[in-house]
Amino acid sequence: MKNTVLTMQKQKEQGDKISMLTAYDYSTAKLMDQAGINSLLVGDSLGMVMLGYEDTLSVTMEDMIHHSRAVANGAQNALVVTDLPFMSYHISIPDAVANAGRLIKEGHAAAVKLEGGEAFSETIQAITRASIPVMGHIGLTPQSIHAFGGFKVQGKTIEAAQKILQDALAVEKAGAFAIVLEAIPADLAALITKKLTIPTIGIGAGNQTDGQVLVYQDMLGMYGEMQPKFVKRYADLGAEMNSAIQHYKTEIQQEQFPAAEHTFSIAPEIIAALEKGIKH
Repeated sequence: MKNTVLTMQKQKEQGDKISMLTAYDYSTAKLMDQAGINSLLVGDSLGMVMLGYEDTLSVTMEDMIHHSRAVANGAQNALVVTDLPFMSYHISIPDAVANAGRLIKEGHAAAVKLEGGEAFSETIQAITRASIPVMGHIGLTPQSIHAFGGFKVQGKTIEAAQKILQDALAVEKAGAFAIVLEAIPADLAALITKKLTIPTIGIGAGNQTDGQVLVYQDMLGMYGEMQPKFVKRYADLGAEMNSAIQHYKTEIQQEQFPAAEHTFSIAPEIIAALEKGIKH
């Protein structure tokens, strides 16, 4: 069944947990779609896991459009949500609407995601008025990493927790269809989930949110530079890939690959004629 913003809302109402993973390319998106993942997030985390940046701040609109189109090509049923990158929606509301439109029109996304709470209410309203679904994102927002002083859990004091709750309510009121809660205490996330009518997607926010999202390289052990506490590794594909690549190299050096079954043949007399030199 095709996943949409409406089916995601229905999942919340029925208590059916929403599954979400990041995806950045056609092949991976197709595998995730076939596995039945409800939604694929083309996250600006691609700056770190795909492009090798230290953070997400250098990611461009062109980067997001390029990867979003590839993911959309691989997703037959999953809802594709694409991040608005840093400074693509901060300068002006018209810029935000135009860039969101590019992710839909050029990146073939079904919805966009932006970071920030109450301060971006008018931006969310404007984008949704343009008939573009918006997913919010509060708590630890990686685009604000310098302001936070690093990747730190948010909302641990009464003032900080109250601000996150206010942000969540403001994002919902502004018209977002769902909201990501990142790196906040589980009880706070549970409270927000109860108070909101729209779905919450947790990442480092406990298991009482309406759904979960992870960076797929993290959960498959393919990205070793950072291992957040909230990540569970479901496989160690990084180690398996490294072993397979080393095996490949060894077989090349020992002339074990390619073997006979991997090669094409030609009649021996043709080679003999070539060796002698063919006269014209």
